[in-house]
Amino acid sequence: MRCLSELLLFILSFAILATTGPEGFADDPRKPDFNEDIAPLLTKYCAGCHSDSYPEADLSLESYESMMKGIDGQPVLFASDVDSSLLWQVLAGKSETVMPPEGEPAPTDAERELLKQWIAAGAIGPEGKSPSRLMISVPAIPSQTDLSPILSLAFSPDGNHLAIARYGAVELLERSTADAAKGEFSLAGRITDLPGKVTSVHFSKNGEWVVTSSGVAGSGGVATIWNAVDGNRIRDFIGHRDILFDAQLSPDEQFLATCSYDRQIILWDVTSGEPLRTMAGHNGAVYDVAFSPDGMAIASASADDTCKLWRVADGERLDTMGQPLSEQYSITFTPDGKSVIAAGADNRLRVWQFVSRETPKINPLQLARFAHEAPIVALSLSEDGSRLITAAEDRTVKVWDTSDYREIWLKENEPDVVSAIEIAPDGATFVVGRLDGSWQQYPMPKAIESHEHHQAQPVMVKIPEVSTSGDPAAVPEVEPNDTPQNAQPVELPARITGEIRSDSTPLDLDTFRFSAGENEEWVIEVLADRNGSQLDSVIEVLTEDGKPIERVLLQAVRDSYFTFRGKDSKQVGDFRLFNWEEMNVNEYVYANGEVFRLWLAPRGPDSGFNVFPGLGDRWTYFGTTALAHALGEPAYVVLPHPPGTELVPNGLPTFPLYYVNDDGSRRDTGRDSKLTFVAPHNGDYLVRVTDVRGQQGSEFQYELRIRPRQPEFNVRLQDRKLTMSRESSSELIFIADRLDEFDGPIEVEITGLPEGLSANTPVTIEESQLTAAIVITSGSDAMTLDEEALKGIQITASADIRGERRTAAVPGFESLKVEGDPKLRLQIVAAEGGATPVGNGEEGPLEFEIHPGETIMLKLNVDRLSFDGEIPLGTEGAGRNLPHGVYVDNLGLNGLLLLEGQSTREFFITASDWVQPQTRMFHLRTEQAGQPATQPVILHIR
Repeated sequence: MRCLSELLLFILSFAILATTGPEGFADDPRKPDFNEDIAPLLTKYCAGCHSDSYPEADLSLESYESMMKGIDGQPVLFASDVDSSLLWQVLAGKSETVMPPEGEPAPTDAERELLKQWIAAGAIGPEGKSPSRLMISVPAIPSQTDLSPILSLAFSPDGNHLAIARYGAVELLERSTADAAKGEFSLAGRITDLPGKVTSVHFSKNGEWVVTSSGVAGSGGVATIWNAVDGNRIRDFIGHRDILFDAQLSPDEQFLATCSYDRQIILWDVTSGEPLRTMAGHNGAVYDVAFSPDGMAIASASADDTCKLWRVADGERLDTMGQPLSEQYSITFTPDGKSVIAAGADNRLRVWQFVSRETPKINPLQLARFAHEAPIVALSLSEDGSRLITAAEDRTVKVWDTSDYREIWLKENEPDVVSAIEIAPDGATFVVGRLDGSWQQYPMPKAIESHEHHQAQPVMVKIPEVSTSGDPAAVPEVEPNDTPQNAQPVELPARITGEIRSDSTPLDLDTFRFSAGENEEWVIEVLADRNGSQLDSVIEVLTEDGKPIERVLLQAVRDSYFTFRGKDSKQVGDFRLFNWEEMNVNEYVYANGEVFRLWLAPRGPDSGFNVFPGLGDRWTYFGTTALAHALGEPAYVVLPHPPGTELVPNGLPTFPLYYVNDDGSRRDTGRDSKLTFVAPHNGDYLVRVTDVRGQQGSEFQYELRIRPRQPEFNVRLQDRKLTMSRESSSELIFIADRLDEFDGPIEVEITGLPEGLSANTPVTIEESQLTAAIVITSGSDAMTLDEEALKGIQITASADIRGERRTAAVPGFESLKVEGDPKLRLQIVAAEGGATPVGNGEEGPLEFEIHPGETIMLKLNVDRLSFDGEIPLGTEGAGRNLPHGVYVDNLGLNGLLLLEGQSTREFFITASDWVQPQTRMFHLRTEQAGQPATQPVILHIR
């Protein structure tokens, strides 16, 4: 970097040359003037680096006053003393540093003389206040077209006027017909006296005002309120030190919020025009601001890859929403004030739940969706909130249904990038403005059109009617049966024995033909590995002429990849995925042909997702097979659609899946294949069996079964031998075995406990979950149970399957011993400043409330009776029996832990925003000192 004196001289000399021309001012009888001759040069060439906001080298040349402060208190020029002024010394070659450097063009004598005359005349600055940065003349920007780019659009409240913001002007158009769908606009007037780009334009609620923001990069910006009728200027708001990007009136029109490239947001009093407060905290340009419908908060979108929320009353930052991956260009509140929507350079659309209305809180991310293949540069939300429109740099425009944020309309190949969008107040039309200066009005899509999103109807499966009871007789395989033409016919249900071996072909393909009715549901599975065979089977269901049958169509909505380390085909824990903050529990993830499902969210940056089922081997979905995944391998969050669904392209891939399986999805068949097939229509189908490795031989025997699906369940105690202390509580865990993909809730109940023992049943193993936990408590009179007492305890499990209530016995305790005194007692209580207990105040468990998307604070008290060591209460499983999607939050690497000697610990519980209303008991427990548990606490999800 050149030294300061070189930089000053270089800037001044070339600025002088640009202003004076080759002849200079040597013969000009007038004295050089700061406002006319010096200030424009400093602004054009210096202020970008040497401004009051960014005084590089501790020097600001933004104004006369700033320049006279010099560097570290040392002046750079002295009035009437040319020889002592640093500027002149450098320019005239009288200092150690000479400007310009060797090889650079040198200033003329006339240019040196201009500076000398100004200093000799007293280096006189402007009289009174320094001139505004905006009042400096700005050279016109040449245009390649007759129209300059459109940067913003606004409809008047009645929809009869349209404002179009361009460079240096706003066009005011008037609708010529009353029919909004057919209405044409004609020019009614222009607002011109605007510096630089007009980056935003808005109407006031009554339509009497037009509000603009404008400015020149590196020079400054101004927000202005204009009379919408005659175009007269009402008030300017000048205070930012760079170009403005937006100026928004509050809903009550008492305040104006402006944002700028200078990274600041300023709140103004509309009546007086005075600044009320500055909201600083962004580390990049602030491109957009929006008021909440109640006017209590401001949302901002910035180049620092974040969106922020601010409290209007005092400017306090309420939240920084840091999930975006790149610059955010647009932000808005939904009309009901419940959500914030933003989009930007990372091609994604994001929706946050707005909860920090009065105090700082985390605003949960509700949705993050890949929306365009290029940066999203503009968005607009209809007044009723039902339609959202986005535009991107790839010249696409999309309309979204905000009930589920699905695409319903796509316009490709716009004539140029759409840089502004505005929806008419009645929602019947919308207007787009482009960088080529053109604009166009479109009707708002209301119905699903042929080229838009079409959702195929979900299949209602049928239970096949079979005439046989029990297993059908085994049918031997008959060769040749390798092709659709010679496929062996079988009747369902079927049991076929065979082997993968051929003397005539390099790979034996055993093919069988069967008939099925439309929507009939059949389970097709191979027994080979389980019978000691060498066969590693793979099965396919095909059309009668041997073509694959589509099972489901997956559309990717977010892209990602594996970080930190890869995964084998069995793991369920620590799935670290790029941009995990935008993923939600229960979402499906596609990776290299496998589909798994997210079960538990990461507890921080040093942990990853756990996937279903949460324990044991990893489950897969839609018949896919579990695979190993390498570090860096692509992964996609996907949405499943029925076959035949017409999807609006979103720039991410789609994945059709077919009826094929290697290893069973629920991992209960070893290397054997198993899938559930739903026949798309009445007719004949083929099932083909082979070895996934392409091997064959006499040791490759198998049994193929085709049967109706028989959903069922079993429940067992994790530990049938229980030892506990008197007057203490212990945990019991129930584990479900779900057969044939039965995923419904299962209720477990204990009856017949003798006096002195109690348990908080019934308890429900939730839908798709494998475990539930309860607390069993012993009183002072509890005793070890003998064999007869154990027989009196009944444990049952019940569930509804296909409209029928089924109940099964759960094997009970083998032993239950009560002996000794407890070493610890744990108790969950209300925390000061945390959640307040609810209920009627009667004796019984404490009750607390939590709302979806909310975090509450509770407290753990420990009575250390005879144990002083550390008390670990778990990491990801710290909250025992919490509803799926509710978890103990804010855990470090050591989890929920009380150190040696500690007797209290606050902890936090978070409910995901999708959790349904319910009531459930939960508790905490430790594996130390006899594994005591707390008494259960009731949690209401409201």
